Amino acid sequence: MRPLPIKRKLNSIFLKLYSFFGPQHWWPADDSFEVIIGAILTQNTNWANVEKAILALKEKRCLNPRGLSELPPHKLAGLIKSAGYYNVKASRLKNFLKFFFSFYSDDIKCMGAQDSVILRGQLLAVKGIGPETADSILLYALNKPVFVIDAYTKRIFSRHHILKEEITYEQAQDIFMRNLKNDVKLFNEYHALLVKLGKDYCRKHNPKCEICPLHGQ
Repeated sequence: MRPLPIKRKLNSIFLKLYSFFGPQHWWPADDSFEVIIGAILTQNTNWANVEKAILALKEKRCLNPRGLSELPPHKLAGLIKSAGYYNVKASRLKNFLKFFFSFYSDDIKCMGAQDSVILRGQLLAVKGIGPETADSILLYALNKPVFVIDAYTKRIFSRHHILKEEITYEQAQDIFMRNLKNDVKLFNEYHALLVKLGKDYCRKHNPKCEICPLHGQ
């Protein structure tokens, strides 16, 4: 039996995961700015810890550009303590806010109107924002058709011999972007489904291969 071409295989995997898990309703947030803050806070931690930090910011009524920019760094760090590396992440949030005010006058619509390639370059120039965070902001906050690559993506697709373990972020992203329909909803759902699969089945240690929805794929 001949292996499926990469395009058909990627689409087949998506359909299997969607059929098994259903829609994931990502990204859980009240507005685009909250998505951006969540994308920065979720670096090197799990979403449950980010939710606690987001809630703390909401309780202080400062989860908005002006409110966060006016918070002293140490107070901001204290509010986001649950997200881990809180001093580092407070600094990264401040770096983003400086960029947001300087380039887009804290206007999400203005930021979203920018060309994706230009905006991605601007985001990557912000200290503390890497490719995964930048692309999460583009896709989930600004509805730009960019496929997000993360550790789950590399693990799942290397185990299925579609990606090499040593592949770069850009190389992996290019494979998805070239072989999938250029569609925000598809990219949104696909990445969310991969996160679900990675957390529940395709774990780094003790993966549940025999009962995985992609078993035999």
